[in-house]
Amino acid sequence: MEPIKKLFCRKHSGAAFVISMIFVLVFSALAVSMATLCDTNLQIAENQRKGDCARASAESGVDIIRFWLSRFSVEGATEQNLVFNELASPALVHSLPYDLTANSITNITTSYNGTTLTIPSVTLDSENSKSFSAEIIQLDADTLQMDVTGVYKTNTRTIRANYNFGVRKHTVFDYGVATKGPLSLSGNIELGGVNVSVESDVYIVSENSNLALEIVGNSQIAGDVHICNPLATADLQGGQASVGGETAPEAYDHITPGWDEVEFPVPNPEYFEHYVVEDINLAETTFTNVRIPPNTNPSFSGGVTINGVVFIETPNLVTFTGHVNITGIIVGNGDVTDDSGTNRIDFLGTVNSNPVTALPAGFGELREETGTFLMAPGFSLSFGGDFETINGAIAANGITFSGNAGGTIEGSVLNYADTEMELSGNSDLFFNRWANTEIPAGFEADIVLNYDPTSYSEGPF
Repeated sequence: MEPIKKLFCRKHSGAAFVISMIFVLVFSALAVSMATLCDTNLQIAENQRKGDCARASAESGVDIIRFWLSRFSVEGATEQNLVFNELASPALVHSLPYDLTANSITNITTSYNGTTLTIPSVTLDSENSKSFSAEIIQLDADTLQMDVTGVYKTNTRTIRANYNFGVRKHTVFDYGVATKGPLSLSGNIELGGVNVSVESDVYIVSENSNLALEIVGNSQIAGDVHICNPLATADLQGGQASVGGETAPEAYDHITPGWDEVEFPVPNPEYFEHYVVEDINLAETTFTNVRIPPNTNPSFSGGVTINGVVFIETPNLVTFTGHVNITGIIVGNGDVTDDSGTNRIDFLGTVNSNPVTALPAGFGELREETGTFLMAPGFSLSFGGDFETINGAIAANGITFSGNAGGTIEGSVLNYADTEMELSGNSDLFFNRWANTEIPAGFEADIVLNYDPTSYSEGPF
């Protein structure tokens, strides 16, 4: 009988310990890696937070400067190369701190070295070392570059953006009638729009008179009336007096006192002076690019033809007693602050008006001076006869329409005088402003700064 063989396993002592140690090392390495990664993420997050705080400081500065520059404006007649100097002039440089001082903020100063307008470091949060500074330079005739640097502790971020010089878009040319003085309509007056009623909207400043609008009889304004004076009132007398297509009491819903102030662009008669060729010869009946010297006081009877520019110097009383044909622009070289009525232009007969584009090619650039029929600051103006169409804006210091004066006006009527503008009799005016998108020739709209959002970028640069 064979003996029984015993099976047995060889023992490998220490294997479990080695494997355990391997796992301990692996997990320890993972733990160290995770701890390191966490520390790195925390550091990245902290750097990001500091950077965001610096950028937030820069954005605070951007908002302050945008508020300041949004209020900047200079007269449109300012020479282009001097506009930046106007921005940096002492009166304007100190306007920012002045505004802030009024609100108990006194830590902003400004300086100008002839090329760069600087706002030194402005503390936003002293406890956390937050501040910003800014520099503004002129890149070209139309563009300013603003760099605002925000600081948080040792971190900085810079925001760069551009501002473009432009003109104020909303002016009195958005209205059919705009007058600094009150407006009075009596008789059978109709102010209407050729295309839509809004073309006959009225803007009234009436700073020194609380009775801003008076309508007597059957007179009516198809558009709405906006009055700057917040205390102003309107008086509509007679059952047919209407505003906005409605009679009283609903008509008063179309009259708004306390309207935002709207710019009256500065009339610049000298703009047209270079077109003048000679002094007027009163023995003739056709006048081309002529000057009416001071104290001439001419009175023109019927059959007068005017081509190009008539440049009237002060003092003068100019009267058209009969029919007059005008293909051009009448200019009075007076003072826009003179409401005395010493200088006058009176149209007592029929006026036939054609645009400057109808002039022969020999008139050159004058044919491009569109949008203005009469610009006469410092002159009072009256119309006593009718007209089919007035091809352009009318501007003077004191304006009246009486009798049967009326017709279509392709532009606005602007009264720069603080005195009453009066329409009486059967003076129906219909405004055709729908196609007018540009400021009429010779008027200087205020120059403003427009923020260019497409230029926004973040630095440092």
